[in-house]
Amino acid sequence: MQSNDARTLLQCAVPTAVVGLVAVAVSAAVAGGKGGLGAAIGVLLTGAVMATGLVILNRTARHLPHLFQAMGMLLYTTQILLVAIFLLAFKDTTLFNTKSFAFSLLAATLVWIGAQARAYMKAKILYVDPESGDAKKSAPAGSTS
Repeated sequence: MQSNDARTLLQCAVPTAVVGLVAVAVSAAVAGGKGGLGAAIGVLLTGAVMATGLVILNRTARHLPHLFQAMGMLLYTTQILLVAIFLLAFKDTTLFNTKSFAFSLLAATLVWIGAQARAYMKAKILYVDPESGDAKKSAPAGSTS
């Protein structure tokens, strides 16, 4: 993983973890232990799905740049399907409070997306490779390339 990719992952994970701690505390206070557990599971599910997606998307961009946009769409669709499968599997569970789970999942997802957008806006990633000084010197006089 390149340093800017790791920086982006960290800039997304830290705010999400902070929101997760707040969600667990509020859910535990409002809905008891099952509420806290539901909030923790929601935040962990969000973190796992989003972090895995970010890593896969960064690898695709590096190794197969021509598939980047298609892979992004497939990845986001897959993330939604994975969360939907989890929701269907635990639809009628009594293991945790489903409302706390849902609200923490939503909050963590929104914070992750916002932090990811901010990280990409703040990143100083070149989208054009600058010409090196050696290439300019080796070009023949009068050359336009």
